[in-house]
Amino acid sequence: MVKIANIELGEFPLLLAPMEDVSDPPFRKVCKANGADLMYTEFISSEGLIRDAAKSIQKLDIFDYERPVGIQIFGSDIESMREAAIVSSQAGPDLIDINYGCPVKNVACKGAGAALLRDIPKMVKMTEEIVKATHLPVTVKTRLGWDEETKYIVETAERLQDIGIQALSIHGRTRVQMYKGEADWSLIAEVKNNPRMKIPIFGNGDIDSPQKALEYRNRYGVDGIMIGRASIGYPWIFNEIKHFMNTGEVLQGPTLEERVEVCRQHFTHSLEWKGEKLGIFEMRRHYTNYFRGLPHFKPLRMRLVQSEDINEIYDTLEEIAQTMSYAEVAG
Repeated sequence: MVKIANIELGEFPLLLAPMEDVSDPPFRKVCKANGADLMYTEFISSEGLIRDAAKSIQKLDIFDYERPVGIQIFGSDIESMREAAIVSSQAGPDLIDINYGCPVKNVACKGAGAALLRDIPKMVKMTEEIVKATHLPVTVKTRLGWDEETKYIVETAERLQDIGIQALSIHGRTRVQMYKGEADWSLIAEVKNNPRMKIPIFGNGDIDSPQKALEYRNRYGVDGIMIGRASIGYPWIFNEIKHFMNTGEVLQGPTLEERVEVCRQHFTHSLEWKGEKLGIFEMRRHYTNYFRGLPHFKPLRMRLVQSEDINEIYDTLEEIAQTMSYAEVAG
């Protein structure tokens, strides 16, 4: 049984990665329904929380059906991060996660996210202050290092554990790599196999199939896997991985009708949480992924992403279900 503090996650948990503009409550709901064991909010700016910025505050919304769920925060100022941890704890999550891995310029160039990989002492001090500020378990998500010359993740993991984090998720790339090239899990395995490490170590990067998930579990010995991009428009990946690991059998992928139904649920949740205007607009990024590989989909996709009418969108989804066959999707 893998545990973060007293939170039981099962024998080999599958985690939904925090993804900006993706991992909101509507998306988390469909992932939870399809087997995700632990989920995180989108990362939330510490400065935004302190200023009571509406967008940041809304990201604190969590629901009982999601549990266990963590709130992820990021920032460059230690005091602001400490205060953000206090605010986040009051929202009632199961844990607080710190983002030391985001590579995008508007985060890293402001000294937050992966930028802390260039200043490990500051990372450790920031983490220590956050651990002190909350009664909740604190976890960290990070990368191997800033670049090829600064892959200090083995030593960094020890230092973070020593000041009280309860789990560590590691993306197998440096910040300089962004999302290019193949993720290197060998250093993740080195962290996991370090006899000093007692906390769960989760691997992240490039897991896009049940076969690869099993291979990486066996090869690298991690306590669980965090899945990000492969779940966008395909929340079924969590249950497919679990089924394959338990039985060695590959589950048949979702039928077109199932794709439409989950997409419809996702859209409905989006409307409920965000309201009509924003719910329609922010759902547009998901349609291509839900119906990837569907032949002759472009006219229907254009209708979905251009429509501002709820009923028209539901009608278009129904038309997809009625006029296309699963064989066409698979083919």
